[in-house]
Amino acid sequence: MPYIYGMNSKDLFSQHSKSYAQFRPTYPKELYDFLYAHCQSFDLAWDCATGNGQAARELALRFKKVYATDISEKQIESAYTRENIFYSVARAEKTSFESESFDLITVAQAFHWLDVTSFMEEVKRVAKPKAMVAVWGYSLLSINQEIDEIMLSFYKNTIGSYWDKERRHVDEAYQDLPFPLNEIKAPSFDMSFEWTRDDLLGYVNTWSAVQKYISRNGENPVDQLTLQIRPLWLNPTVKVTFPIFMRLGSV
Repeated sequence: MPYIYGMNSKDLFSQHSKSYAQFRPTYPKELYDFLYAHCQSFDLAWDCATGNGQAARELALRFKKVYATDISEKQIESAYTRENIFYSVARAEKTSFESESFDLITVAQAFHWLDVTSFMEEVKRVAKPKAMVAVWGYSLLSINQEIDEIMLSFYKNTIGSYWDKERRHVDEAYQDLPFPLNEIKAPSFDMSFEWTRDDLLGYVNTWSAVQKYISRNGENPVDQLTLQIRPLWLNPTVKVTFPIFMRLGSV
């Protein structure tokens, strides 16, 4: 059950769905352990706006069935497969799920794209009593001071005006979005990887603002970013860290 956006649906990722699947980072075990510690049962989970199924494939290791939805058919075509994950193209605000079905509902790095008010109404309809709802995302990566300064300038100045307005919710760690549930304070998480320079640049090329810049200007701003970073990338791989933020609540 694929991507789920608001009434004026935005599909920003179909055109580079294969790159998205290849380069987008995965979430740490500690995050899932925290979620599972608050779940009362493990029958059904709904991963909304699943993208390429990064969260869905982890949920499928614990839940009997995972329904994963996204608005992008291309993303679903590139999604990870497991026999107990059921993908479909669907919207967030009005699904065909039966009422009081799910033990856990998740939205990973996509809550800011949803019509949040309508989505939360649907969440309350399809969630079991006391089901858990978790939405999370990750902020700008960190490597070292020199590269971080270049990345921040690229993020804010080079492509800053090309981000959709919803991106500001990520910068605010979703604290500016309504979350009308019985909220539970979630810890901060990090995810770290040993990346090559090509891994980093491949990931940056998946940014929707980069794709919009290319569409409007006919050139890729990552080319200049590559020239800036190249002399600072001193080893074949370096540690890249993403801070993760989460909001968790029960219905």
